[in-house]
Amino acid sequence: MELKDKTILVTGSTDGVGRVVAQRLGAGGSRVLVHGRDATRGKATVTEIEAAGGKAELLVADLSSLAEVRRLAEAVRARTDRLDILINNAGIGTAGQGAKRQISADGYELRFAVNYLAGFLLTSELLPLLKASAPARIVNVASAGQQAVDFGDVMLTRSYDGVRAYCQSKLAQILFTIDIAQELKGTGVTVNALHPASYMNTTMVRQAGVTPWSSVETGADAILNLATSSALEGRSGLYFDGLRESRADAQAYDAKARQQLRSLSLDLVGLASPTSKEQHS
Repeated sequence: MELKDKTILVTGSTDGVGRVVAQRLGAGGSRVLVHGRDATRGKATVTEIEAAGGKAELLVADLSSLAEVRRLAEAVRARTDRLDILINNAGIGTAGQGAKRQISADGYELRFAVNYLAGFLLTSELLPLLKASAPARIVNVASAGQQAVDFGDVMLTRSYDGVRAYCQSKLAQILFTIDIAQELKGTGVTVNALHPASYMNTTMVRQAGVTPWSSVETGADAILNLATSSALEGRSGLYFDGLRESRADAQAYDAKARQQLRSLSLDLVGLASPTSKEQHS
């Protein structure tokens, strides 16, 4: 894909692999919408991209709040009349097995809220813009660390474990990818998910107490492959392990599970008919 003059939103692009992706897209001639929680880091990223001759703008939002996710989508719509690529990269890690259960601003388990639900809502909010810009692409940065969503205890109130919370949220991203790919058939918008690289040298990995195995540059190569490769033109609903097409956990290919997740997610973000959210918190 020709990057020049494309408008691309990369969530979580003020640090780690997202920052490298944003820098490379800027160097390729794209207009990069840089997103992060920290304005200081965000401004530094924008400055780096502009110093290298690229175009970038900063959008600050905390994706642990659905209201801020909506404000982010509103800010994108206010800044541009087209969106060629959406890269849902922002996320939080396992924080180790002994981590205490945390909740989001909306009362949901934090990793499910940030890693999955925020991307679900942001994508839903920006779909009209992506469709109007077709051909367009959505890339969901998931993980090879996957565990089936427990629909009896999605928010892990009974038996919390940080690793399980992370792995469940990442598989939810892949279920969503396959589900929405079917909905988007014929629109010119494709969506794919990937595990970029194992234990990259990022803040998230170091905070989990893990010695990094891979570089952020390797992960960025994989993300940019899904975002820009001409070989993926028109291909959708796929899961990649790095640069290689692969298979996710079996639950991702269970149509009933995908429908269950979609219904739950619509309820949680308030896009479905009102139901009692207390049962999910």
